[in-house]
Amino acid sequence: MSNDATSNSWSRRQILQWGGAVGLSFAASAVAIRAFNRQSVITPPPMRDLDAESPGFLPVKFLRSFDYGKVVKENGRTVREFTLNAKTTPVQLDKANSFITWNLNGQVPAPTLRATQGDRIRIAFYNQAGHAHSLHFHGTHPSNMDGIKPVKQSKVFIYEFDAEPYGVHPYHCHIEPVTRHIGKGLYGMLIVDPPQPRPLADEMVLIMGAYDLDENRQNELYAFNGLPHYYMHHPIPIKKDRLVRLYVQNMIEFDAAASFHLHANMFQVYPTGRTIHPAFETDVITMGPAERHILEFSYKYPGQYMFHPHQDYMASAGCMGIFDVIS
Repeated sequence: MSNDATSNSWSRRQILQWGGAVGLSFAASAVAIRAFNRQSVITPPPMRDLDAESPGFLPVKFLRSFDYGKVVKENGRTVREFTLNAKTTPVQLDKANSFITWNLNGQVPAPTLRATQGDRIRIAFYNQAGHAHSLHFHGTHPSNMDGIKPVKQSKVFIYEFDAEPYGVHPYHCHIEPVTRHIGKGLYGMLIVDPPQPRPLADEMVLIMGAYDLDENRQNELYAFNGLPHYYMHHPIPIKKDRLVRLYVQNMIEFDAAASFHLHANMFQVYPTGRTIHPAFETDVITMGPAERHILEFSYKYPGQYMFHPHQDYMASAGCMGIFDVIS
């Protein structure tokens, strides 16, 4: 592919030919997710249906949702095709605060993309947000796929690269000021699994974010997976003695660091997801912006246990939740 963004701006007809239409339904995405998950699936404890309560984006669904893309074979190689559509939409953060987000596919955080090391990743990025945006992926790729060139309104850019190395990789807009574009919601996670799958576990994604409501470069609200206090009001059910694997990522701008603390337990740490075996054990870990880890644990006693940053102002402003451990 050419280094020039215009050369990579495919026509809508070309995009449709390989199945990347913007209007791809959630149901179709879910089929793709189920069909191409190379790992066995652990069925999590049931949660009550929240659709009637909140018809929009639900952090409870995002928590265990992994988008494996549309899989095609090219010359015997696995290619995973994704569609990400930049939009501008409001979100009701709580009863008092609405916020205009810049987002991908109508949600904050963006979909959790997933592949296996060695797969080819192909992403059709449509910009319909009204501002110039881009997608920068952490990991290894050629310079023309690095996402620092702006994609203008109503244009399309195709990002294509090998899924490497295995680990947990943030992706986000890289248009200046980057802090504002990330703070408005243009961020997500790419998980690249190692060639040999990790042991079976109840897998979840927790992305820490924040909201600068009055644009003074100071955050007023914080959240796991987009909505402040959500997992306090909707505790996450997990099974006693079952291995839990958390993919935790800090995407909080304007704060130098944030920590993750788990109550009444310890967790094994796989730094940046780049190790097969845990590096150490703790119950609190500190992360700078865009830092991420895999954390594994299980609970031996039933009951409700909190998780939150150990920066109390972040926790009290929305970045806090509960694991509900059931027998």
